[in-house]
Amino acid sequence: MPAVPRWAADIAARREPANPSIPTHATKREWRAMTAAQTTNRTLKLLLRLAGGSMLFAMIFVVAPESWMIAIHEALDMGTLPTVPVVGYLARSLSAFYAMFGGLFLLVSFDVVRHRTVLVYLSWATTVFGAVVIGIDLFEGMPTSWTLSEGPFVILFGLALLWFSTRLTD
Repeated sequence: MPAVPRWAADIAARREPANPSIPTHATKREWRAMTAAQTTNRTLKLLLRLAGGSMLFAMIFVVAPESWMIAIHEALDMGTLPTVPVVGYLARSLSAFYAMFGGLFLLVSFDVVRHRTVLVYLSWATTVFGAVVIGIDLFEGMPTSWTLSEGPFVILFGLALLWFSTRLTD
């Protein structure tokens, strides 16, 4: 079998790129920009799915027995959980709220470019929510460890979402 001339192999290599989503005529700069866009897209999807999936676990406490909430409250050294109806209502409502947002994060993660406007809104809303949570924690006298692990994390997550969402390309 005769050897294939080098020029023929080069032409064949140009016709079938290793990554079909990258055109063969792309320059190195264009290829880097496409790769960065893909990385941004994938990272944003991963963040949304991790956060959304973990937030869905809050649904457990919408239906959890009150004894679980009492035990957790005491395990956190926060004293005895009041058993008046409004406490259970607020705990379960907030759990449902977190689960609802988790579902929304999961939903928009499947097409981040299409839902870019919603993502920017969610980013800002999450960031502001984190600041509000810090204020509530301070006003209510929550333990410092609680305050430092809740609000600042929510703010950082919101800012990360904003950073990635504003760098999406079509």
